[in-house]
Amino acid sequence: MPSSRHLSGLTIIDIRSAVVYRESEQGATLIVVLLFLVLIMLAGAIAVRQSNTDLKVATSDQINTILLQSSDSGNQKLENMINGDPASEQYKDVTSSAGVFGHFLLDDKNTNNEFIYCFNPRTQKYLTANATIRDPSGGYWSGLDKGICNYKSADGYTSNRQTIVTQMSVTTTPPDPNAEAFSQMVIGKEVEDRTSKRFKFDIRATSALPAYHEPKDDNGSCFDNSSITAADGKNAMNDCMLAAMTPSKMLYEQVDVENVSASTTCIPFGKGSGSLDRKCVLASP
Repeated sequence: MPSSRHLSGLTIIDIRSAVVYRESEQGATLIVVLLFLVLIMLAGAIAVRQSNTDLKVATSDQINTILLQSSDSGNQKLENMINGDPASEQYKDVTSSAGVFGHFLLDDKNTNNEFIYCFNPRTQKYLTANATIRDPSGGYWSGLDKGICNYKSADGYTSNRQTIVTQMSVTTTPPDPNAEAFSQMVIGKEVEDRTSKRFKFDIRATSALPAYHEPKDDNGSCFDNSSITAADGKNAMNDCMLAAMTPSKMLYEQVDVENVSASTTCIPFGKGSGSLDRKCVLASP
């Protein structure tokens, strides 16, 4: 009898120890599973954050590209008009007294003015009738103030999609005190002739995306501000755009505008008129 009780007691002890061992195994498995879940969640969070960063970088690059292209289009339009056929209507427009370049070329009194217009390929915005012309006193030359871009109007955008607004600013380059003597003169021209003078212009094309953030501050639209310097208690246009968190880009370009003379070299060297350019041969009576 005593031995039977002893065996029974040993059996009970073995069963309890086995149960305790299995319970400890189940607890360790739960901890390992939880650790794996935490790691998976961290990896997912990092992947989502990285994808958001990549998306922002790609979007920023796209915005920068379209803003640059729009500003460059405004500059290219001016270059094509001034370098085009002198008989074309566009050339006559920009070089006339009512045009963006003619305003400065034909009147010395306008040298310090700022010619502003809203770039729109669909309309003639480069003429004084559709421009804002600021004079050094802070007022408007001849009361003209129709060139500021209105981002709330379809006409203020460069395309019918109403995505980008581009405002152009044209001024003459301030004289350089260290410039070479007579560097402003065109070679082969008379000094007294006004058409012999070479003009330097500063062209600033500012493009913005109003759809992202409205380009305005406490003083109103950022396009009302000067693109050159702060004035009248207002920030410069770029500073205003930055404060308004409106994506924008200003493209600055300095250009020379001068009359270019064409000539034909006429040297016969005894070969007769048949070897000369037709422009070198007098017409038969």
